[in-house]
Amino acid sequence: MNDLPIIIILLPLISALLSIALSRIHIHLGRNIVTAAIFVALGCAVKLFINIIKGGPVHYSFGGYKAPYGIEFYIDSIGAIIVVVILLLGFITTLYVMNFEVTNERKVIGGAYSLIGLLIVGMCGMSMTGDVFNLYVFLEITSLSAYCLIALGGSRGIVASFRYLLVGTVAATMYLLGVGILYASTGTLNMADMRNILNSHNYDTEMTVSMCLFIAAFGIKMPMFPFHGWQPSAYSHAEPGSRPLIAGVMGKIPALALFRYMYFIYGTDFKFFNLFLNIIGILSCCGIIYGSVRAMAQEDVRKIFAYSSIAQIGYITLGFAIDSPYALAGAFLHLIGHVFMKSGLFFSSAAIRYRFGSFKISSFGRIYKKMPITSGLIVLASLSMIGIPPAVGFFSKWYIALGAAETHQYRYIAILVLSSLLNAIYFFKLIEKIFINQPKELYDKRDGETVELPWTMLLAIGTCFVIILALGIFNAGVFDVIMMTVKGV
Repeated sequence: MNDLPIIIILLPLISALLSIALSRIHIHLGRNIVTAAIFVALGCAVKLFINIIKGGPVHYSFGGYKAPYGIEFYIDSIGAIIVVVILLLGFITTLYVMNFEVTNERKVIGGAYSLIGLLIVGMCGMSMTGDVFNLYVFLEITSLSAYCLIALGGSRGIVASFRYLLVGTVAATMYLLGVGILYASTGTLNMADMRNILNSHNYDTEMTVSMCLFIAAFGIKMPMFPFHGWQPSAYSHAEPGSRPLIAGVMGKIPALALFRYMYFIYGTDFKFFNLFLNIIGILSCCGIIYGSVRAMAQEDVRKIFAYSSIAQIGYITLGFAIDSPYALAGAFLHLIGHVFMKSGLFFSSAAIRYRFGSFKISSFGRIYKKMPITSGLIVLASLSMIGIPPAVGFFSKWYIALGAAETHQYRYIAILVLSSLLNAIYFFKLIEKIFINQPKELYDKRDGETVELPWTMLLAIGTCFVIILALGIFNAGVFDVIMMTVKGV
């Protein structure tokens, strides 16, 4: 039980490395091993989460070398719940993507599942590490896996992947420069040790320059306005089965890393802390409005969800900028909820394409008659995005608004209200197409079938539906878990 953190990393990592070789033995053996490894890792993550709730944060040192001389994993309540979320989405994604295997070539199938496993390893590692350079290593594992999965989306996916590769390389370089500045100043890479040294010495200039680099680096990876240029195309043209994992989860982990730097490593005593909060707040408000307005103009459902993600990331960073326990907890509740909201919407859109071959919302006329479960998830996730109870999106925005009221930053409440109205415009347009518009003649791949989709797709859609609702109904319990970490920063 003491080795749960490393087991969570090793299981999907080993299975990912073996996937292609195992696929040579049997075309689906690599796929099945990766899926099983992620499921077992999910069980370990749940156990680790329970241990942390009962006993507090976990410090795990590699090779018996204590920090700051060795590499350390540090897992608090927020990190633990995010690891559970990553592995849960990863597991249902491996089942979901089975329906999009368009080739019998063993290397391609084995390679695709290897990439999914590595993507999960990278995101879990970023969520648990307590070492700033180790964070870079896992960030690169995440990015390289995502580049390849986006490229598997076809010719447009290759172009989108190359664009993301160029911008992502710039982000990685900025991050390394920031780490280099802090390491040259403090002589340590351990997050906790670095914080102690920064607090005991005057490194305001070095901290200011490195924080600018970190905001740009993580802003590109999230993506946060105005660093979002690569995102709409990448989210729209990624490999369909893995798109929910990329769009729903990948962008949230850099947000967690930014929070670690701002509140855990730098701390609120940093001389220019409030200045950086104001900068992030302004960028967040611009992103919320920009993403919502651009989403309103889209006809392709993938582009609607992609631009919506820019706005939703803005809610998370806005919670960071408010600097209130309520707002920080609301930001993380929105982060967790948005994983299932956005993943659910991309699961649903890919399911519609799987059955009817279209991503155009003008073709969605009354598809609820043939796809009631999928349509139900689209409605619930859309209402949650808008902020209508009892879905989780209402409560996360409510906590952020409470934090803004507590700190007398009423301009942020106005932005939250305005953005919810803008969200309502394009999401209700989507709901109108599904339930009211006249149906169009589309080729129905499953015409005559009694079940709207294969069970592996329905499992993913049903899981997102249940969790969006459960996070809203039981938001107080999730809020308390998040506050275990927030109160300690």
